[in-house]
This record gives sequence, structure tokens and C-alpha cells, in this order.
Amino acid sequence: MVVVDVTAPLSVPFRFIVGVLAGIVATLAMDGVMAQLPEGNTPPSIAAGVLTENQPADAPDRLGTVVHYIAGLLTGPLFVWVLFGAEAVLDGPSLLSTAAATVTLYVLMVGFFAVVVLPRSQVAGQRLGTIRRDWALCALTYLLVLVPLVELASRAL
Repeated sequence: MVVVDVTAPLSVPFRFIVGVLAGIVATLAMDGVMAQLPEGNTPPSIAAGVLTENQPADAPDRLGTVVHYIAGLLTGPLFVWVLFGAEAVLDGPSLLSTAAATVTLYVLMVGFFAVVVLPRSQVAGQRLGTIRRDWALCALTYLLVLVPLVELASRAL
């Protein structure tokens, strides 16, 4: 059996590629959950509405979809980057470094949407709590798929 140090320079690009691929799979899983929640596809519509300065209902659906999938794809390698930081601080790959990176990314995902994007949207105040909760569940789903995929692939190298 070949054992490879996951912090070795050759594995760095591999882990980022894994992050991209896992991000795609996690986004698809998140879509399944998003479709079952009361606010459904509201988060991508909100993002498109903020970008175009329109009501989410009037924002281009295609733009919302593109932003959603690009963000999902890029959040995978962002997790890998945060994981590298956690591993550096916590003396290498471990359950603790993975947990720290996961919690950090969850806070970033939910915080960015709830504190930066959502307040700039033109959504009625009574819906904000439901939208935040739905997004928090979607972000959790994303990470529940992403993290094991990245970890398993990293260990398999």
C-alpha cells in the first residue's frame, strides 16, 4: 500500500480538483433539498435580484442559476483552502482540523448570505426568517455531502 502525505506539493492540486468536483456534487444535493423547502429557489433568485437591483421575482432566472452553480463549484476549493489552513494550525490532517474547517465554512456561507446578500435584496421582512432558515439547511446539506467527498478522496490519494 502506498501512503502519500496529503500536505505534499503534488497532492495540493489534486485536493483542489477534488474540491471542485465535490462542490458540483454537493450543489446538486443541495438543489434536491432546496426544492423541498418552503422558499425553494429563493436564494438564487435573491442573488440574481441583488446583482441586477431587481425584485427576486423579476430577476433573470438564468442569472440566478449561473450564480448558484458557480458559487457551489467554487465553494468546494474554498473548503480545501480553509482545510489547508486548519491543518496548518492544528498540526496536519485530523478529525479536529476537518471539523474546524467545516464549521468555519458553514459560518462563512450562512453569514455571507444572511448578512451581506439578503439585506440588499428587496424581500418582504416577514419572509426573511424563513429564507435564512432554508439557506442554513441548504448550506448544511452542501457541507454534509462536500466534506466526506473531499476527505475520502484526499485519503485515497
